[in-house]
Amino acid sequence: MKNSNKKILIVEDDPNFGSILKDYLFLNDYDITLAKNGIEGFEKFKKEDFDLCILDVMMPYKDGFTLAKEIREKDDLIPIIFLTAKTLKEDMLKGFKIGGDDYLTKPFDSDVLLAKIKVILNRKSKAPVADTDTYEFDFGDFKFNSKLRFLQFKDQEKVKLSPKENQLLRLLVIHINDLLPRDLALNKIWRDDNYFTSRSMDVYIAKLRKYLSLDARVQILNIHGEGFRLVVEA
Repeated sequence: MKNSNKKILIVEDDPNFGSILKDYLFLNDYDITLAKNGIEGFEKFKKEDFDLCILDVMMPYKDGFTLAKEIREKDDLIPIIFLTAKTLKEDMLKGFKIGGDDYLTKPFDSDVLLAKIKVILNRKSKAPVADTDTYEFDFGDFKFNSKLRFLQFKDQEKVKLSPKENQLLRLLVIHINDLLPRDLALNKIWRDDNYFTSRSMDVYIAKLRKYLSLDARVQILNIHGEGFRLVVEA
């Protein structure tokens, strides 16, 4: 049972549909927890560790979008798939903005859902997690505080980085003089590695290069087809 250790939280207010979905995924070797509304779903989420969440959007007491925001506050990386009876573009965009990894409109083919789950979990398992508890870094003539999002060159005024500039620079500094794989950064910061998120990351790399240009010894190198290297010359 190759998927038996993968735990999925389903939050669905339709008892019949929820039960069918739970049984289907259980038969495909996933460990399933089912909650009937957003309040119960969040309580279950806080008590256990899950590999993926499937959230119905339209639910009483607490809708799927609100629940997703609460889940994101606890775990910024766990994959989320939204289920909805609506086909509104605004709802889809809202789901992705909150941090959803995918979106399915009811009724849908259960095999399509299964394929999406496999792709998302496979992508997550392949992305190495590089991290450290350190949040103060010195490199070249720069001081970087990732907790406060400040970058300072020598005694000049501190620059306040945007959240994504901060996350990306932190990963680069953790991998200083080594390769930061492109897919690692995309999955860790954007939670996806499609064409659009890749182009977005390139924009942020360009912004960081502008900040770092104050020190000629510091460069962000583009390693074609692989990722980036933050290089600091002695």
